[in-house]
Amino acid sequence: MTKIILEVKNLKKTFGQFVAIEDISFSLEEGQILGFLGPNGAGKSTTIYCILGLVDPDFGSINIFGEDVKKNRSEILKQVNYASAEYSLPWNLSLWECLLVYGRLYEVWDLKKRITELLDVFEMSHLKTKAIRDLSFGQRARGNLCKALLNKPKLLLLDEPMASMDPDVVDKGISLIKQIQIEEKMSILYTSHNMWEIEEMASDVVFINHGKIIAQGSPLQLTQQVLKGEAAEPNLRDVFIQLSRQQ
Repeated sequence: MTKIILEVKNLKKTFGQFVAIEDISFSLEEGQILGFLGPNGAGKSTTIYCILGLVDPDFGSINIFGEDVKKNRSEILKQVNYASAEYSLPWNLSLWECLLVYGRLYEVWDLKKRITELLDVFEMSHLKTKAIRDLSFGQRARGNLCKALLNKPKLLLLDEPMASMDPDVVDKGISLIKQIQIEEKMSILYTSHNMWEIEEMASDVVFINHGKIIAQGSPLQLTQQVLKGEAAEPNLRDVFIQLSRQQ
């Protein structure tokens, strides 16, 4: 039987007169990678902040592991993690110190061993004593991914996690995340403006624009539906352009 890890129902959020999210519903199964796409300002980050409990929705419900986030946020978030290109680790701490602090917050067992493993996997062991402020944008992004994987989360929220990385590092990052995801049966909600990333990572896609879900399906299904053809391969780049232009 399929296990639902994340279930969002009829979510709505406004900021004054601006409607950020308007009645969206979707779910994420155990071990699934779901692409969450849309242009800037579509409502993706607001949705993620609602899932994390950082923003209170005006209406709707969010269940993680079958429990209401509002009622059980502290316990739920022990098994959840998040990485974003916009999220900054504390600048004055070294990479090792940052991971040590976050690991203790997440109550990670055998923490030093886990940090060492992740730094090795992401080829950052030689940078562990460097202050975050002295790392490049791409190195900070990799540090964020190490932070996001510290507690072996059952639900991982990735918001443009590799936006600052070079293409070859992105390719390595995709392979590493997919490997870890399979080994640990993680469920991942993944946003990116790099459509190749989504094609490589996601089995299904939800496309949001102006706060509403306007299309969903596998990358190939969306390509065939939106581009009106018998495509043999997904082409999310053209799908993204066409759907983004819809009013």
